[in-house]
Amino acid sequence: MDALAQAAVAPVVSGMLVGLGTGRAAARGVSALAYRVATEGLKVACVATSKATEHLAGQLGLRLVDASTVASVDYLFDGADEVDPRCRMIKGGGGAMTRERIIAGMCASARVYMIDEGKLSPRLGHRARLPIEVLPLARQLAALRLEEIGLEGAYRLEPGQREEFITDNGGLVLDAPLPEALWASDQALTTLAERIRAVPGVIDHGLFLGECQRLLVEHKDGRIESIQA
Repeated sequence: MDALAQAAVAPVVSGMLVGLGTGRAAARGVSALAYRVATEGLKVACVATSKATEHLAGQLGLRLVDASTVASVDYLFDGADEVDPRCRMIKGGGGAMTRERIIAGMCASARVYMIDEGKLSPRLGHRARLPIEVLPLARQLAALRLEEIGLEGAYRLEPGQREEFITDNGGLVLDAPLPEALWASDQALTTLAERIRAVPGVIDHGLFLGECQRLLVEHKDGRIESIQA
């Protein structure tokens, strides 16, 4: 059995509206939740953070609700690409950070993120690039303004192809290294997040600085560590 996924969905009870994250770790949680629904008769509804997660959840028999019709969810589980000692995260490896932030914003008090221990990092940007979602119309302007901030990156391509990656929102994703100079202090990261969002054409970015409330870490020995943020 998948101990990490089981731990992520263990708090779910009948009657909940559950937010489903995007990515490999989140997909494990979706499968574990579907198993509980099938074997325990849980009555839950779900909102998905991406078309890929929506497709998987539908295939596994989970009942889906259009996120645009709700303002709050009871519980959210998701993954992350990198997490620092204060449970601040970089997300967006799957290109779903905008919808992931929206669904996280709908969940006030039960946001759980799942990672393997290799994604723990002494600082954000040590192992992951920062994804930034941009309107195609603003691709050149946004790249220039982001470079002025210190974020010089490249627009993401589809894996193994020359075509640019397009998000579920029709946006492009610029992946930028996060220089050490940009996170010299806690306030610097918060300021950076605000500066990125202020760039014309930027839809959202992968800095999730306050969303994590509980972090589940899968260690190589199979142990699952729970960290309260």
